[in-house]
Amino acid sequence: MNMRSKSSGGARPAASAPGVVRIIGGTWKRSKLAVAAAPGLRPTPDRVRETLFNWLGQDLSGLRCLDAFAGSGALGFEAASRGATEVLLIEQAPALVASLRDNATRLQASQITVQRGDALSLMRQRAGQAWDVVFLDPPFGDGQNEALFRDALKAARDLVSSNGLLYLEAPRVWTDAELAELGWRLLRQGRAGQVAFHLLGPQAPGG
Repeated sequence: MNMRSKSSGGARPAASAPGVVRIIGGTWKRSKLAVAAAPGLRPTPDRVRETLFNWLGQDLSGLRCLDAFAGSGALGFEAASRGATEVLLIEQAPALVASLRDNATRLQASQITVQRGDALSLMRQRAGQAWDVVFLDPPFGDGQNEALFRDALKAARDLVSSNGLLYLEAPRVWTDAELAELGWRLLRQGRAGQVAFHLLGPQAPGG
């Protein structure tokens, strides 16, 4: 695919009650996603999602997308709303898994599959599946989750197709050198408050 013009340990206060995330574009624009309470849950802000889907393009028809550490599922549901034909949401917290499945059922989102389990393990099991877009938003852990981010970036490298894209949300900016070491090249980058977000592509062999 060519470039077109979370549920534990968050950088924000932990959720104390169920909440709502609103889909901002596509077929389900303005639809509400109910989200269960979960410590450290940090849904991707609306303005960050808007920027991301401006980068990806508003029409994701025919694309396969994987949302690891899905949390509220906002990124995966946004992709499905914009035409992605297959969306896999991976989440470990039981209450969030239940919310994701309830929302998919309510929206009759047959293209969405919710899988409960450890994101790193399931990503590694799916190595070589060549997804078009992978969304990666691991728990921030107050900035202490560097090893998790590196492991997740490594696992994602074997998931993305040769011309696919990876979205990374993190508590800090990842440098070109750090990303290159893990097989990625930086395409776009932005920051909103405590969130740094990146659009990455696979580094070409020998690049």
